[in-house]
Amino acid sequence: MIGVRVHWAWVVAGVSFVALVGAASFRAAPGALIAPLQHEFGWTTGTISLAVSINLLLYGLTAPFAAALMDRFGVRRVVASALTLVAIGSGLTVFMTQSWQLVLLWGVVVGLGTGSMALAFVATITGRWFVKHRGLVTGVLTAGGAAGQLVFLPTVAWLADDYGWRPASLVICVAALAVVPLAVFFLREYPIDIGLRPYGGAEDVPRPEHTGGAAQRAIGALRTASRTRAFWLLAGGFAICGATTNGLVGTHFIPAAHDHGMPSTTAAGLLALVGIFDIAGTIVSGWLTDRVDSRLLLAMYYALRGLSLLVLPQLFAESAHPSMLVFIIFYGLDWVATVPPTVALCRQYFGMSGPVVFGWVFASHQFGAAFAATAAGLTRDHFGAYDLAWYVAGALSIGAALLSASLARSTEDAAGDLPRESATSRA
Repeated sequence: MIGVRVHWAWVVAGVSFVALVGAASFRAAPGALIAPLQHEFGWTTGTISLAVSINLLLYGLTAPFAAALMDRFGVRRVVASALTLVAIGSGLTVFMTQSWQLVLLWGVVVGLGTGSMALAFVATITGRWFVKHRGLVTGVLTAGGAAGQLVFLPTVAWLADDYGWRPASLVICVAALAVVPLAVFFLREYPIDIGLRPYGGAEDVPRPEHTGGAAQRAIGALRTASRTRAFWLLAGGFAICGATTNGLVGTHFIPAAHDHGMPSTTAAGLLALVGIFDIAGTIVSGWLTDRVDSRLLLAMYYALRGLSLLVLPQLFAESAHPSMLVFIIFYGLDWVATVPPTVALCRQYFGMSGPVVFGWVFASHQFGAAFAATAAGLTRDHFGAYDLAWYVAGALSIGAALLSASLARSTEDAAGDLPRESATSRA
């Protein structure tokens, strides 16, 4: 029997997928632990949401610098360090007694760790290792990170309900640590380092030479990209994307459902279903990104998300009735389907700087998420319900669709003086 040699790009992609799921495990905790933390410490929804907002904000702000650090010091070092930081932050939360400790550990430490494993990592891996199926692999890796946040929720909620929130945090700590050896032993930096071409590439790609520090490279990419109209359209749309996913639904869906009498474990199970359908939706989005105009895909995704959020307030009840399940399926297919076309547009407009520029676009995603997490918590504290937050989110999503549609008129003004990627390298 003749053996089939697997291109190392698939090994790198597989380990990256596991690493993204491991890093995402702590991202699952906020929505499931709000009620237990309130019960033990008496903290308000707004106070806990502040820690979540800082986490989301640093998750985004770290991304472009992490992408530059990966260029400078290597993917393996950055990924292993990030996972260790996530484990430290989640493990130490079991000792906290004050809300500022929640902000420090949950917000700052874990935010920095998960930010170093954000979607800029996906753009770095796919940009280095894949030419053929690049959009599809981007979709798979993105689905792994996003679904990992949601699929962990039933376990976190069950542990918190039956054993307390501390065992739940420790399980997350162990899950993140378990991935470190895989990253150290199996991740490689560039195909040329082991005598390979990128998967589907027609020629060898030399290791690029980077001058200056990681911070200088990240700031330089932002300075150049910010002179283009396309950057602001992408960043504006992605800020709304963050507000309507991680910030609002990811953080507040469980307490909102609990307000209507639904058990937290049931609500967490619904979010887990979002994660499962997100895997299918994002992989299909990656496949479509290889074939369809990314700008049209973004406009469609944002418009459909907006319509679904506008009807959500009428669907909450004590149990998961069929209408809510339809929403979960529909919304899940759209959860992070926006990522593959956004990564592709950053690469198209900004060439080799695309992963770093995407890091900044992703930072805007987390600015939106951080704002929505706090604003929705304050809305709940002030009005006693989340309804206004859902309606505003729906309207903003439709606005993001309009921003994305405007990208069709910005092609010639897109890249400033950054090199465009050649047609062959985008194939």
